[in-house]
This record gives sequence, C-alpha cells and structure tokens, in this order.
Amino acid sequence: MKRIGLLLLAGALLAAQEGPPPVQDLAQVKGRLAEIQSALAAVDQQIGALKKRRKGVLVEMQAISLQADKVRAQAEQARLKRDQAQLEVEGITRKKEEINLEIRLRRDELRKEVRWMQALGPLGDLGLFSSFASFEDYIAQGRYLAYLRNRQRLRLDRIQHLQTDLARREGEIQEAMTRLAKEEDESVQFQTSLLLNEGRLESFLDGLKQDETRQKEVQAELAEEALQLDRMIGQLLGKPRPDAFEGPIAFASLHGELPQPTSGTLAQPFGEHLHPKFHTKTMQSGLLIAGTAGAPVVAVADGRVVFADIYQSFGPMVILDHGAGFFTLYTHLRGLNASKGQVLKQGELLGSVGVTPDGPRLGFEIRHLTQPQDPNKWLKQHYR
Repeated sequence: MKRIGLLLLAGALLAAQEGPPPVQDLAQVKGRLAEIQSALAAVDQQIGALKKRRKGVLVEMQAISLQADKVRAQAEQARLKRDQAQLEVEGITRKKEEINLEIRLRRDELRKEVRWMQALGPLGDLGLFSSFASFEDYIAQGRYLAYLRNRQRLRLDRIQHLQTDLARREGEIQEAMTRLAKEEDESVQFQTSLLLNEGRLESFLDGLKQDETRQKEVQAELAEEALQLDRMIGQLLGKPRPDAFEGPIAFASLHGELPQPTSGTLAQPFGEHLHPKFHTKTMQSGLLIAGTAGAPVVAVADGRVVFADIYQSFGPMVILDHGAGFFTLYTHLRGLNASKGQVLKQGELLGSVGVTPDGPRLGFEIRHLTQPQDPNKWLKQHYR
C-alpha cells in the first residue's frame, strides 16, 4: 500500500495522546495490565521482525517509533502497577477498619454479659433457685446461663482470631506501601524515558521533513513494499491451491453491501496523493481509517485466511481470500485473532486496531486479482 505522505505522517505522529481515565477498580486494573502485557509482546514481536528487514529510512523510522510505543506501554504499565498497589493499600486499610470495628462491638457485647453474670453474685445461678416457682424453671435458667457462657467463649475466640487477622493485615499494608513506593519510582523513571524517546522521534521527524533526499528514499521504500505485496498476491493467484475458498455467496455480488471492518473516520482516501512540499506522488491502494486503539476489526465477508503475520511497515496483517480472485487486506493491526488456513464468517473477529505513528489506524484494502479497488464503493456505509 503506497499510502502515507510523509508530511502527514510526521505531522500527526506527535499529537498529544491522552491516557485512559484513572481506574478505580482492582479487577479493571488487572485486566488493563493484561492488555498492556499483550501489547508489549506484540511490539517486541514487531521489533524482532524489523531487525530482519533491509536497513533504510523507513526501517529506521519504524524502529524509533516502535521503541517509543514500547516505552509508552511500559510507562502505562508502571502507572497501572502504581494504581494497583494504591488500591491494595486502600483495600487493606478498609479491611483493618472493619476488623477494628468488629473487635469493638464484640468487646462491648462481652462486657455487658460479664457485668450481668457478675450481678448474679458469688453463688451464680444457684443463688437464684429460691426465686423460681419450680425446679423446671431453674433448670431452664441454668441452660440459658450455660448458653451465655458458651457465647462468651465464642466471642473471645472471635476476638482473638480478629486480632491475629489484624496483625496480619498490618504486615500486608507495610508490604503494599513498600511496593507502592517502588512502583511510584518506576513510574517516574518510565515517564522520563518516554519524554526522551518522544523527543528523539520528534527530532528524527523534524529532520526528515526538511530532507528531500530522505523523503524520496522513504517513498521508494514504500513503493518497493507495495510491489512486494503485489507479488505476494500474484503468487496466491498464480498457483492452484487445494484450500482455495469458495463461499456460498459470490463476493462480486456484495458490491455496495459490505459492512465496515471497524468503526472510525476516513484518515486517507483511496487514490493518488501529491506530497505538499516535494510534489512526489504516492498511491493509496486502500483506505486508511482513523479508529480507536484496540477496537475490534472484523471480516467484511466470508473468506479463508491466506496470510496472518507481521509484514514490513504494514505491521500485523491479515489477508482473506474470498474466492474468484477477490482479497481483502487488513493492516496495522494491534494483534492477530486469526491464523493461516482459518475460515472466517462475515463479522468474525480477526484482530484489533493498532497504533501507528499517526495514531490508531486500520489499513483496509480490497483487491480483485492484483488490482486495488476503492473500498468505499464496496461498503454499505462509507467512511467520511
């Protein structure tokens, strides 16, 4: 996909990215931490794939951008760990207050019963025998007193248990406070590292915007990547495959009826674009959709997955074969929820929107044979 005018690429790269709102629930924090861990693994995978590619301006830019993405994720991870420790401290503190309250209540109940028992005098329940009309009443009262004594023992046991639990909570809160201080330090360190990496990226892009030679190198690299992608699709078309897809509905009949692969707005339309400064031409062979990072990306029609992997500057990419020479391409994904050979139904999840230097983006292409089609003309609801 010859898709990105570099001035546009550079301009939006450093747009302010507001972090998510503070999380108040421990389960939410843990869930978000799991997402960040998955995102870090995906970035590391892309960095590893990048090392295998031929060096060039585009690779250099991607390496700096991916490193900034990694540090950004690490900074958020550190912040979430700090939030997690803070929530744990608050939870333990609340539990301590509940335990102290219960201890006070149990002691008050115990004091009342002890005072009542003391009021019986030195003979205890035996001194009350003369006040009862019958021996049966006396026995019943004796049983009640035995019941009260048993309750006293149970309350004493409960108080001892609560005091032991309280001491354990004191130890837990000390550990949590120590961890909180550590997470605070790490959060500050990662924030500092993030500023340094974003500054490095900004400096690189500022230099790139002023250097016509390097701009043209990037355009050439993008053109070469697009050519290699054309060759890949040509190879898929050029050899008979036992797993060739034949759907129940011809893809061609879905013209103008396809659903959107994800929600969003049009960041760059299909077609040729002119660089505003250097007047070099680039071809956007699909749509670039501005979406929400992590938003689901779904198959627009039934098809078989013929590619699901990281592919050069396209990042994680999925290609679906819809039969009769029709393919859809989904690029710049955050993660892959499909594997090669899998058959997906229309609307089934294949990945999520990833973060590019321009912000959260999805690249979406439709090709017939090797010829790119304007996806907006195939969609029931156009991107605008």
